[in-house]
Amino acid sequence: MFTSDLLYIFQWWIILFSLGLIFFPLTSLLFKSFFDKGYIFSKILGVLLLSYSIWLLGSLKILNFSVISLLIVLALFLVVNTYLAYQRKTSEAVLPNLKLFIFEEVLFTFGLIFWAWVRGHEPSIHGLEKFMDFGFINSILRADYFPPKDLWLTPDSINYYYFGHLVTAVLTKLSGIDSIITYNLMLATLFGLTLAASFSLGANLYHKFTVHSSRFTVLAGLLSSFLVTLGGNLHTIYAFFQTYTPADQAVPFWTLPLKWNFSGYWYPNATRFIPFTIHEFPLYSFVVADLHGHVLGIPFILLALALLLVIFFSSKLHITHYLLLSLLIATFLMTNVLDGPIYLLVIFLVLLMKEKQTLKWGKAFSESIQSMVIIVLLTAVFSLPFWLAFKPFASGVGVLCAPQFLVNRGHLGPFLFEANHCARSPLWMLAILWGFPYFVLFGFLTFVLPTKKFLHSIFRKLPSTIYHLPSTDLLVLTLILSATILIFIPEFFYAKDIYPAHYRANTVFKFGYQAFIILGLISGYMITRILTLPNKTLRFTLYATPLFLLFSLVAIYPNFAVNSFYGELKTYQGLDGLSYLSELYPADYQAILWLSQNVPGQPVILEAQGDSYTDYARISSNTGLPTIIGWPVHEWLWRGSYDEAGKRSTEVTILYESQDSEATKNLLKKYNVSYVYIGDLERQKYPNLNETKFQTLGKVIFQSGNTRIYQINP
Repeated sequence: MFTSDLLYIFQWWIILFSLGLIFFPLTSLLFKSFFDKGYIFSKILGVLLLSYSIWLLGSLKILNFSVISLLIVLALFLVVNTYLAYQRKTSEAVLPNLKLFIFEEVLFTFGLIFWAWVRGHEPSIHGLEKFMDFGFINSILRADYFPPKDLWLTPDSINYYYFGHLVTAVLTKLSGIDSIITYNLMLATLFGLTLAASFSLGANLYHKFTVHSSRFTVLAGLLSSFLVTLGGNLHTIYAFFQTYTPADQAVPFWTLPLKWNFSGYWYPNATRFIPFTIHEFPLYSFVVADLHGHVLGIPFILLALALLLVIFFSSKLHITHYLLLSLLIATFLMTNVLDGPIYLLVIFLVLLMKEKQTLKWGKAFSESIQSMVIIVLLTAVFSLPFWLAFKPFASGVGVLCAPQFLVNRGHLGPFLFEANHCARSPLWMLAILWGFPYFVLFGFLTFVLPTKKFLHSIFRKLPSTIYHLPSTDLLVLTLILSATILIFIPEFFYAKDIYPAHYRANTVFKFGYQAFIILGLISGYMITRILTLPNKTLRFTLYATPLFLLFSLVAIYPNFAVNSFYGELKTYQGLDGLSYLSELYPADYQAILWLSQNVPGQPVILEAQGDSYTDYARISSNTGLPTIIGWPVHEWLWRGSYDEAGKRSTEVTILYESQDSEATKNLLKKYNVSYVYIGDLERQKYPNLNETKFQTLGKVIFQSGNTRIYQINP
């Protein structure tokens, strides 16, 4: 079966390879200081610019979202890049680096094929938030212009950060492959791009330090690639101790009896360790396979970090730097909103330390602020069409453990002071989550850096190089500072959402996710610098031994996660993400296929509504046809109020159960319903279901067993 899926994989790979080839001239210009000329980032840049262009043109109603429109835009980019290639003699950069390009292409292709094969052991687009993510993609695929329709609250548009889903839809249209396959191919693509782009970043960091050792440059790249893409945290130490129960009440591992517990270790606990929080990392996301914004944004995050590496070693910021950084921040805001402020902070710190190498603190701060103002203004311009159609649902920034006098006040500007909202992460838990990269940092500071001279240089105007501190080390320390701030911000603040007990869960999640990526990237560099030290001492050996043990704990996480989720990779099922329905709900499966093949556009279909994370709203999700109300709690989150979702839930019940044909007809007209779906879940949800009235209000156009689809009379 995998052999037949290879055709899909090859077809998909051709699209990505072609995009990379088309955009390589521009990429090699932007990353001319990279020893690999930014080869792997040409794919990411190509996907970014093509997707953004079609989104902008579709938002302005200039071009519709179609294959022809995509090819027109792509042709224009081809002309521009061909001109750049001719003017800049790009071919001269290819032959000397061909082996390196081939290596990175092989690394990406290996990641793509490998994760497609892994996903093929459990390809179901089912469970967690897959219905939401798949529904967004399918709604975008049916859209003519943007914003796309909200499939769970017709006739409104999606009020969520959907740019990453649009990227998936763009590649789906270009490839001509059905979305039930491309959902899994996109996950494999994200895995492959993360693997290869992390390698490029880690390798280029080390290459900036020394150009004399290609062997250790590759080592640094491979370590960064592994830690970002496949690494876990130190929670796997619990695999050597008796399992703690209940799972949400962790205890220090040293208080548990020793036990070889590989079979009993439950991999999700590594992401739900600190009570009432979420602290995921990329591998967990790849394993559970929700195509959510934090995963879809990873390649663009790596592109931004690569650009910061270029900027840090440039004499000054050029207009292209401003434009691309601003475009990336805009896409972060439209993909996974908290990534926007997170990377504005990271950019500011990197620019500040770049300027500090030659300027006093005051002047460096002033120059950095000026650059940030330009970036923020350009970001606002790039993302303006999105915000014009989007209603923010965040209600402020909460302050943890606020003093009583502020709690009595309630709020001050955007800051909220809520009673009984005091949470701090125990230090020992933080050590479990973040112990490995900071132990690496300890060795880096102890064995590599001339610490006193470094600190002296920080508070002087003189450049740090006078004190023999390489600029690469200064950048790495700046990124460590950035990641540390990201980890500790959720200890004091949280983005207010609708969840009462888990009020800081999303903040810990989103900030920690980016901290993990940054720390993984620079850990590869730091480990390589430590391992390549000359004249190693006994003190070094005493450090290297626990470093190896801690690395081993981080490295064994894939064994638990992949084997557990994918049934120890014993049974390959294929890449069809909808095939599970043929066994779980066979009539629904046939109906969804029929609707996808026979109903164009986005007419409204009535189906049963139900709770989040259930099988309800499966018709709208799997077809992209909007319904009256899908998962009400999700709509509550996206809209900031339950009023509309609650009202519609009641009206859907009336539509199915009411004996009054006239009232039913009026409600159908109110929501412009074209089709009514009656399947097993509808019969379970509405015990008083009155199907007879639909026989007079419309006609049966599909039937499979007890499942019917009625087309409502105009």
